[in-house]
Amino acid sequence: MLENILWILLWVAVAIVGGYLLIWIITPYFINPKKEYNTDSKFYRWLLYSSTGIAMKICRIKIITTGFEKIPENTRFLLVCNHRSNFDPIVSWHTFRKYNPSYISKPENFNYPIYGRIIRRCCFMEIDRKNPRNSMTTILRAIDLIKNDTVSVAVYPEGTRSKKLKLLKFHNGVFKIAQKANVPIVVATIQGSELVRKNYPWKRTDIHIDILDVIPAETAKSQKTEETADYCRSLMLHALPREENEAELLALEA
Repeated sequence: MLENILWILLWVAVAIVGGYLLIWIITPYFINPKKEYNTDSKFYRWLLYSSTGIAMKICRIKIITTGFEKIPENTRFLLVCNHRSNFDPIVSWHTFRKYNPSYISKPENFNYPIYGRIIRRCCFMEIDRKNPRNSMTTILRAIDLIKNDTVSVAVYPEGTRSKKLKLLKFHNGVFKIAQKANVPIVVATIQGSELVRKNYPWKRTDIHIDILDVIPAETAKSQKTEETADYCRSLMLHALPREENEAELLALEA
């Protein structure tokens, strides 16, 4: 009797896993890879977050957070963070899943099988970093998505990941999103994501995501984007390991 129950449970588990994999593989192909979607999808958000949660466990990633109580409730916002690893977006959208942010990302990320379509359906946006006019089109779309209460928006102001971990110069234009949409800016840092490849599979990787400050909407709207960018970058410089930005910090302190 017990043996029969165990076999039934095993086959139920196999059916659930098989069904999930089938859904994960097939349903993204109903998404138009050329279309810009302006409505968020609860189904594809679930697919994105559930698969990412599994990936976090497989990759032995533990996320440690601080300052999340600072994030305002019941309002959209612009999330800005440093960028040091290809794992940053995956870890970040999993950590901020309560807020359903849509990321501004390089076009290549939308070419990945399955995931490229899923993130497109979740209102993630391509940005052409080499063409200022096309970049502004993406920024205007982000503003509209926030104004229409569709999603919050997340962006890496450095524009690309820092392979040497030193904080790169910011692209100030992305701060127009908060300024024009009249929303607060959540300033965050991520540390440790660059160690996943080195640690896996032998060691767990602790990734720290810290909320440094939240700039009120009225402040972001009244300041020049350069001022807001300088303030956010200064916060990150002082929050990240000093040895990564030693020379710049010494110059600021002189």
